[in-house]
Amino acid sequence: MSTPYAHHETAQTRSSILRQRAQAFCASFLDLANNLPDKMLSEHFTQHNPQITEHGPAWANKRLPFLGKTFSGKEGCLDYFSLLADTLEFIPNKDTFPGKEGFVVDDTANVTSGGGPKHSGIGLGWDGRGAVSVVGKAKFKAVKTGKEWDEQFIYRLSGFDEEGKIGHWEVWADPLSAWAAVGGEEVS
Repeated sequence: MSTPYAHHETAQTRSSILRQRAQAFCASFLDLANNLPDKMLSEHFTQHNPQITEHGPAWANKRLPFLGKTFSGKEGCLDYFSLLADTLEFIPNKDTFPGKEGFVVDDTANVTSGGGPKHSGIGLGWDGRGAVSVVGKAKFKAVKTGKEWDEQFIYRLSGFDEEGKIGHWEVWADPLSAWAAVGGEEVS
């Protein structure tokens, strides 16, 4: 039987690992030239059916084909990155993501929206639980029109495997600004 102190130590360790994994994933966006999608997936995502969901209205798929659906598996996630890169350019800066205090960790969260992956609980005893949320900010540019805008966005990382790798990456951003910029309209 474990003592409350031992349980607390385990929880802190797990929380720490999830925060470090989330920070490393976000840091990879600051050097996209050296962190191509295949590398990002292999370094930061579970091999057990990783998922990416960028939330937004399905009707926006005409201009934003990466929006409003969940991409599953390595090939599906690579499709997401390809569709995104064909549509938008992400222009981060050193302040795009906050310091470690800006990464909110719930190491016991069981995120099921979007069908997050479940794991067997092997290794460290993790079962796909845990969520990390962070708010970022950056400039974005529509690839075809060159229209740019600044925005804030939210990442929620969840479904961590026994190594602390990400199972599901969810994005909430500003689809209206992206829709307007891709359509060549002014973005304010």
